Amino acid sequence: MIEALLLTSTRVLTFKGQQRLTNASGFFFARDGHLFLVTSRHVLADEASGHFPDRIEIELHVDPDNLAVSTGFSIPLYREGAQVWRQGLDRAGEVDVAVIEIEGGALPATTLYRAFTPDNLFGPRGQPEVGSTLLVVGFPLGFHDTLHHMPVARHAVIASSFGLRFQGEGYFLTDARTHRGTSGAPVVMRAPEGGALPEGLPWMLLGIHSARLDVGTRDMELDEALGLNCAWYADILLTLTEA
Repeated sequence: MIEALLLTSTRVLTFKGQQRLTNASGFFFARDGHLFLVTSRHVLADEASGHFPDRIEIELHVDPDNLAVSTGFSIPLYREGAQVWRQGLDRAGEVDVAVIEIEGGALPATTLYRAFTPDNLFGPRGQPEVGSTLLVVGFPLGFHDTLHHMPVARHAVIASSFGLRFQGEGYFLTDARTHRGTSGAPVVMRAPEGGALPEGLPWMLLGIHSARLDVGTRDMELDEALGLNCAWYADILLTLTEA
C-alpha cells in the first residue's frame, strides 16, 4: 500500500540545454479536466541569482505494479520565446508560485500519480491554528527513495497566524527543518473527520513551500538560523488554474 500523499509530489530538475542546474520539488493539481504541475516560481526563473533554465524534467512512475520503474518527462519552459508557466500577483507584489499545464494525453498512459484538486484547498472546515501539525512533502537536497522514486515528508508546524498574511505578504510561516530542493513542495495538514475531500487523499493543501526565512542582522557565528519558512497560501492556485 502506497500512501496517496506521496504520489502527489514529483522531483523537479532544471536544465539549461543539456546542463543540469538545480533540484526542486513540485506536485500535481487537477481542475476541470486539466492537469497542472505546481512549483515555486523561482525554480523556473530567478533574477536575483541569474537562474534561467530553459526546460525542466519531472520523474514519473510508469508501472503501477513496480514503483522501481520510472521515466523522466521533459517540459520546455518557453514556446516561441514566451514562457509557458503562469505566475501570479497580489496586492503585495509577486507570488512565488508557478503552474504549468500538462497537455492532455502527454503523460504515458500507465503513469501513476495523484493530484490535489480545489476540494483539497482550505475551506470552511475550521481555522488552522498556530502550532497545528503540518507535513512538507518534497526532495530536500534532492534526497529521496532512489529505488522507488518517492519523496520524503518533513514535520512542520504553523508558526504564524494562518488568518493573517505575514507582514502583509501572501504567505504564512512554518517552523520546520528544510533544505534547498524543497522549494515547490506542498504544505499539507491532515483533514478533520467528515471533510468532503477526494477519495483516498484526506489532506488539506494549505501552502506551497518557498524558502527559508532569515534575519539579516543575525550573527553568523553566534546565532543559529531561525528555522522558519515561507509558505505561500495555496488558494492562489484557483487564480492560476482558471480557464
